Amino acid sequence: MPLLVVGSVAYDTVRTSAGLRKDALGGSATYFSISASYFSTVGLVAVVGQDFANSDIDLLRSHEIEISGLEIRQGKTFRWSGEYGAEDINTRDTIDTQLNVFGEFSPKLSDVQRGSEYLFLANIDPSLQLDVLGQMSQRPNLVALDTMNFWIDGGIESLYRVVENVDVLFMDEGEIRSFTGEINLVSAARKVMETGPSVVVVKRGDHGVLLFQGDDVFSAPAFPLESVIDPTGAGDCFAGGFMGYLAATGDLSNTGFRRAAMAGTVMGSFAVESFSVDRINLLGKNDIEERFRTLTKIMAFEPLAEGESLPWRY
Repeated sequence: MPLLVVGSVAYDTVRTSAGLRKDALGGSATYFSISASYFSTVGLVAVVGQDFANSDIDLLRSHEIEISGLEIRQGKTFRWSGEYGAEDINTRDTIDTQLNVFGEFSPKLSDVQRGSEYLFLANIDPSLQLDVLGQMSQRPNLVALDTMNFWIDGGIESLYRVVENVDVLFMDEGEIRSFTGEINLVSAARKVMETGPSVVVVKRGDHGVLLFQGDDVFSAPAFPLESVIDPTGAGDCFAGGFMGYLAATGDLSNTGFRRAAMAGTVMGSFAVESFSVDRINLLGKNDIEERFRTLTKIMAFEPLAEGESLPWRY
């Protein structure tokens, strides 16, 4: 299996300035796997309750996501409720969290899953992330990790141990500052890379992303949108596009990672255009490629020619 994700499948209740959606399909592994499925075969490992709808299982299967690792246990599916700021869509308050069966999640990989070439450890307990990594039959070509402030504040020692053993770390601005104690994002990324990861991706919401790989720094802007409906799964869809592209191409060069960041940016931009997975569920190849090309044009400018200089005044 080229790409494996271990994370959460959930039902979300979300309120934004665009309205309210109750008990909508969500979860880090859900968003990631649907996004990645447009580029690569992807397997999902997660747990849900007996209340998980057959229609949602069918939705995952419609993207040819390998769901043999989706465990159905007695009880209720993980539920999360949150509200986004009316004036600043990048801010949100958690209203309610019900772990339900997710509270006892202990992922066990099959022989096929243990041989996956690319592994994404979505936002779950760092001790579980480390356990999953230890179950792999051999070191994947690339291991990526996502986390959140909850684990930075309450499980920092376990988080350090798993971060030391991954290749790519995804964090947003606030998370990487809290994790490293560095205010400057460049300094924070350098500090992370000293601990193990060779690539650091800093998510900056509607300000885009910063990608650090060795001495190479790349900045990808967010795709300009007239309206944002629900940003809940944007980061996971970004990671899905990013890892899906790398799993499909096998290109782990600087160019490959830059393109992966662009692919992730495109997928994240689709995610925020609807509640839940409504938008990313119905994409076509032309939708994705057109937006990728448009984003490339937005970033393009004519470089200085050989012997040319800027119009210095002095």
